[in-house]
This record gives sequence, structure tokens and C-alpha cells, in this order.
Amino acid sequence: MTTGPTIRDDREKGRLEAFEDGAYAGVVVYFALDAPPHALVAVHTVVESAYKGKGIAGELARAFYRIAAAEGVPVVPLCPYVARWAERHPDEAPPPPAEAVRVAERQLRERTDLW
Repeated sequence: MTTGPTIRDDREKGRLEAFEDGAYAGVVVYFALDAPPHALVAVHTVVESAYKGKGIAGELARAFYRIAAAEGVPVVPLCPYVARWAERHPDEAPPPPAEAVRVAERQLRERTDLW
């Protein structure tokens, strides 16, 4: 039986990273909306070439939604991959409130240092 990647959340750096056998395999880059409306905002997903096609990006997206659910906040999927994953997994990825999307999009436009 194979196990999935090890997922590590580095909130301070806004990186949800995946590791396979200790080797870096991929990342979801994100930021948190700390003021209302609170949310986690996925901005970009990258999987290293050696790990493409192994489900790493999907595991990262799933873990990202689980973290948000545990914190009681929505995910705003501005990352195209995470947005597509959410469309394919509506049972795991509830749509975010429109206000959270507006605030996240505005914050991303105004602060390119977020990612």
C-alpha cells in the first residue's frame, strides 16, 4: 500500500508543501485574509517535474481545504489548479462567499508581495 505525500504548512511563509520520501515535491502558495472576511487564499500551485502525474497537486489542494475547514474559514481558490480541483470535488470544496473573493482579489492586486 502506498501512502500519500507528507504535507507541511508553513503559514508564516504562505506555503503548503508536499514531500515524497523527504524530497520536496510541490507547493500551494497562499495567504490568509486576517481581517474579516477571514479566508485562506490559494494563489499558485507548482509540482516539481519528477513528481508530476502522481497526484501531488490534488493532495495539496485536498489538504488546503481540510486546513481551512479545521480553522472554520473558507478557501478562495484564485489559483487555477485549486479552482479546477474544487469544481471536481464540491463535496470537499464548498464555494467561498462572494465578499471573501472580492477582498482576496483586491488584496492580491494591491500586494504582489503576498506571493
